[in-house]
Amino acid sequence: MALPRTHGAGAGAAIAAPAGRPQPPRRRSPALKAAFPYLLVAPAMLYLLAITLYPGLFAIYQSLFVVKFVNWTFTGLGNYSRILQDREFWAALGNTAIIGGLSLAIQTTVALAIAYFAYRDPFIRGWRIVFTLPMLFMPSAVAFLWKLAFNDGRVISDLLMRLGLVDGNVDWLASIWLSRLILIVADVWQWTPFLFIIFVAALQGQDQEIEEAARLDGASWPAIFWNVSLPMMRPIIVVAVTLRGIDITTMFTNVYIMTQGSPGGATETMSYFIYRQGFRMFNFGYASAASVLMLAMTVLVAQTVVKRAFRSGRS
Repeated sequence: MALPRTHGAGAGAAIAAPAGRPQPPRRRSPALKAAFPYLLVAPAMLYLLAITLYPGLFAIYQSLFVVKFVNWTFTGLGNYSRILQDREFWAALGNTAIIGGLSLAIQTTVALAIAYFAYRDPFIRGWRIVFTLPMLFMPSAVAFLWKLAFNDGRVISDLLMRLGLVDGNVDWLASIWLSRLILIVADVWQWTPFLFIIFVAALQGQDQEIEEAARLDGASWPAIFWNVSLPMMRPIIVVAVTLRGIDITTMFTNVYIMTQGSPGGATETMSYFIYRQGFRMFNFGYASAASVLMLAMTVLVAQTVVKRAFRSGRS
């Protein structure tokens, strides 16, 4: 009896295909495994270097020249020598320290107070989102808003007259301290929520057992906040205030829109001084030297403050 024929190609393929062993996975070299995380973050690092390192190096290079549009004349450290003898530079630096220091002190105090009540009081806790709204506005819109309230619309003057505190309209730009005050008010109103968010998060992240132990010992909530919470928050407060202080040194929008540095340069900050030198007087090399000096001073002060705060915290 003849056996049935099978399809030739199929039979041949079935016979020719042996049961092969699975190939072991290909292993990466140790060097590639070590470099793989860096390759993942390389595009972001290149982007950050392109937008931060290159402008900084270019500013340092430009500060060594007297630049008038396309005419570059090498002067070495001449711009730095001139700027250290410039009274307007030191006046702008002093204005930045006064306005920024007062604004930062008020912001820190108000943010800590609001954070304390928002952390403890259930009613205020439900309205925490309201305290963050000013930070969502554009700085230019905030500057125009407060310019309208103080100068153009005279809203604040009218309110003070209705309360019987003044007899007539107040010229806020006629006085050195009143002109500085309107810059401080605008900055405090917008950026206090930045510190408030950080302080509330720091309070919520603390160990609740320590506070409960202090409460069981009879300590009141203000005493717990002052003697327990604040010392535990110290590193976070230092970092937050340092970041905010660095940002205050670049105050420009409020000055440009609200005061233009008046009266008599009493509200001219370092950022506005650099802008005026570079884009109004076209001393680009001089403006670059001022920006390099300001950057060096900011980094030195910030590093000193943070290092001392953490060193004293360890001791």
